Amino acid sequence: MGLDDPAKKEIAMKLVSSAENSSLDWKAQYKYIEDIGDGRGYTAGIIGFCSGTGDMLDLVELYTARRPGNVLASYLPALRRVDGTDSHDGLDPNYPRDWGRAAQDQAFKQAQNDERDRVYFNPAVQQGRTDGLRVLGQFAYYDAIVMHGDGTDPTSFRNIRGRALNRARPPAQGGDEVTYLNAFLDARVWAMKQEEAHSDTSRVDTAQRVFLRAGNLDLNTPLNWKVYGDSFHID
Repeated sequence: MGLDDPAKKEIAMKLVSSAENSSLDWKAQYKYIEDIGDGRGYTAGIIGFCSGTGDMLDLVELYTARRPGNVLASYLPALRRVDGTDSHDGLDPNYPRDWGRAAQDQAFKQAQNDERDRVYFNPAVQQGRTDGLRVLGQFAYYDAIVMHGDGTDPTSFRNIRGRALNRARPPAQGGDEVTYLNAFLDARVWAMKQEEAHSDTSRVDTAQRVFLRAGNLDLNTPLNWKVYGDSFHID
C-alpha cells in the first residue's frame, strides 16, 4: 500500500491542510486565496498555488483549456507577467473575488486536483516508492515538494533529498528506513530555516517526527499531531 491508496491520500490531504490552513477540511480550501507575505504573490487553493511560482499560471491555463471564457481567463496575461515576482499588477482588486467565484465550479476544483497530482503528489509518491519508502516516507516527500517545489535552488525537494542521501541510504539502497527518514527530515528542517516565512518547523517537529518516533511508517490511524501549537486528530 502506498500514499496513493484513497484512504491514505485523504489522510495526506488533511495533514497538509492542517499545516497550510490550520484545518482538516482541505476541500474548503479550493476558494482560499491570500498574499501571505512570503515573496510568492498570491497563495491559493488546496495546495497553495502561487502567482509568483508558475503553478498558479499552469492551473488557470488548464482550467481555461477545459472551460473557455471562465471568470479567471482574462487574468492569464497578468499571471504571465507577474510569474517569478510577488507583484499583484493586473490582478488587483478583483482577482481574489473572482478566484472565489471560480472555486464554485466543479471544473475548477477538478483542475486543482489534477494539477496537485501532476506537479506534487504523483512525483512524490513515485520517488518515495523508488527509494523503498512506505506511506510516511512518501508523505514526507509530498509535504516537502508542496512547500519547496522541485526546482534547482538549494532548498528544493531534490536538493533536500540530496542532502539526506549524503548522510543515509534509503531502503532501496540497503539502508534503514527510520535512519534515512530522520536524515531527510533533518535536511527538510534545514531548508525551512533558510526562509523566514517557513522558519516554524512544527509541521516536521510535532507532526512527521511524532509518527516516525512511534514507528508508524504506514500512517495508520488514529493519528494525533500538532502544527503551530494547534492539536489535530484523525480517527
